[in-house]
Amino acid sequence: MSKNYNVIPSAPMQKGATFNRPRQALPDLVTLEDAALTVMTDFSAVTAHTILPLDNIENARAKMINRGVRMLLVVDEQNHILGLITASDLTSEKPMRIIQTQGIRHNDVLVKDIMTPRERLEVLCLEDVERARVGDVVATLKACARQHALVAERQPDRSQILRGMFSASQIGRQLGAPIETAGVASTFAEIGAELIK
Repeated sequence: MSKNYNVIPSAPMQKGATFNRPRQALPDLVTLEDAALTVMTDFSAVTAHTILPLDNIENARAKMINRGVRMLLVVDEQNHILGLITASDLTSEKPMRIIQTQGIRHNDVLVKDIMTPRERLEVLCLEDVERARVGDVVATLKACARQHALVAERQPDRSQILRGMFSASQIGRQLGAPIETAGVASTFAEIGAELIK
């Protein structure tokens, strides 16, 4: 079995070369009646951004800014989800409380000190999301008064894999109107009226 193989030609890497990153092509504009999946960040198509619990909160802030995201999953070395940290956590009173109670500097506050732990996280089931509309997602975010909603896919062994997430700010961009999740709207008509404003 003696075959001749060719040497593949090479060339110097150009200055300014970058690398390919997975991207999900979400539609620019959606309506409340469109499928919920049209506004879901799908972790099978894009990489979820993560941070370790012992990183300090300044590293978390820098990572969010560099990645253009407002939420990081907090994971251990085996990529098991321990919780999440959001930009709102970083600007809340949580870091100041830790500084005062532990007598430490701002740079010494760790992600684990202010993250929302896994035990307090709730997830939407992918099967339910596949049947939902954008308006259902907006209503869910408003009812929970949250900026983000996580979506999990149940595996045959009944374990969960985090499949994606919804972001109120991303959905607002796609709808062409901001989504306010601080107040709770009680009906679909109220949500529609707020989006028309």
